[in-house]
Amino acid sequence: MGDSAKETKSFLRETFSFLENYTRFIDQPLPRWSSSDVDEFIAFDPVHGPVLKTAKEATKFGITGSIIGAVSTAGIAWKYSRSLHGAGLSFLAGSVFGWTFGQEVSNHAMQLYRLNTSAAQTKFVEWWQNKCERQS
Repeated sequence: MGDSAKETKSFLRETFSFLENYTRFIDQPLPRWSSSDVDEFIAFDPVHGPVLKTAKEATKFGITGSIIGAVSTAGIAWKYSRSLHGAGLSFLAGSVFGWTFGQEVSNHAMQLYRLNTSAAQTKFVEWWQNKCERQS
């Protein structure tokens, strides 16, 4: 293997190192959980629970932004082009742009950049796995 291939592999391993948090859950899929299970975890873990709750609330910003972006972009495309496929593509692009904008708004409004949401999500999945194992 050449030096550039090793450097690329090393770069990708560092860039996507967060995926190692989740690899142990891929082999054995976990049962589905509900929002009440998430609320139970939030009450159970005083450190990671509030972080998970904040991340859960931040998702609402993304969904709202996605809806607004999709509808407004598709509406503008339809108004000026009267093209169904153009409006459809604008709907998709607008939803992606709106989701991204909504996530950025929530990132700053809720100061998610200060929180380790990945660790909170990993702790929740570990907690859920342990809870499921105890129940069986």
